[in-house]
Amino acid sequence: MDPALLRERELFKKRALSTPAVEKRPASSDSSSHKKKKLKVDKDSSSGTKHGSESTNGINIKTSSGYKFGCLAKIVNYMKTRHQNGDTHFLTLDEILDETKLLDIGMKQKQWLMNEALVNNPKIEVRDGTYGFKPKYNLKDKKALLRLLDKHGQQGLGGILLDDVEEGLPNAAKAIKALGDQIIFVTRPDKKKILFYNDKHCQFNVDEEFQKLWRSVPVDSIDEEKIEEYLKKQGISSMQETGPKKVLPVQKRKKQSGQRKRQFKTLNNHLAGVLEDYSDGAQANK
Repeated sequence: MDPALLRERELFKKRALSTPAVEKRPASSDSSSHKKKKLKVDKDSSSGTKHGSESTNGINIKTSSGYKFGCLAKIVNYMKTRHQNGDTHFLTLDEILDETKLLDIGMKQKQWLMNEALVNNPKIEVRDGTYGFKPKYNLKDKKALLRLLDKHGQQGLGGILLDDVEEGLPNAAKAIKALGDQIIFVTRPDKKKILFYNDKHCQFNVDEEFQKLWRSVPVDSIDEEKIEEYLKKQGISSMQETGPKKVLPVQKRKKQSGQRKRQFKTLNNHLAGVLEDYSDGAQANK
């Protein structure tokens, strides 16, 4: 081999060894694997924080007052519904919690329901450790409703709210429908319905001429005193003592100015000529 070529070869090797070389790796595989690892870590952290927040939120909900009163409202509504459906027998607290699916409540909430919430609730009645719904009017059937409406009418108490009847009478809609025209419905301005007893003994025909005379007298702008005065002028006596009696103010006695002179009884009048007066004024007169 030519010695000149050999020398050039050796020089080339020396130059190559003296110059540092940087090796470039493929960027696509590295970046994709790094991104995959980062996404996996992010998912794990987000799932962990989500699980932690759910657990803490669950603890806060079950120990808060809102959760307790929510359970109480659910129990009262359930007891009302079963009473309206005809299930009027009483239940223990465990039976109520079982039927309302509130078996996951803690012991503190259970003690609160047993000792405070249900005992003091006006819509719950307690009997020997059992609980039942307590309506405003406890009505067994349609006859009981009719008697109650008649009693209210006789005593001048007026009608009864339909809501109160539906609350206390099992299957109220069916009972009211069966009574038919024995009940009168009146709708108030607030859209609530009032039930009245339809007393058929009070149904009589009034002469049309009398009705016209009655309606022709305006009394909207006249107070009770003026009406009473008008009736007296016409020789008609009105009902007395129908309103509250006016209490007159009590007049205080005036204190008498000056003191009264005290008078003493003399018990020795029979010795008037025998006894002598030894006071200073009496001796000077002598």
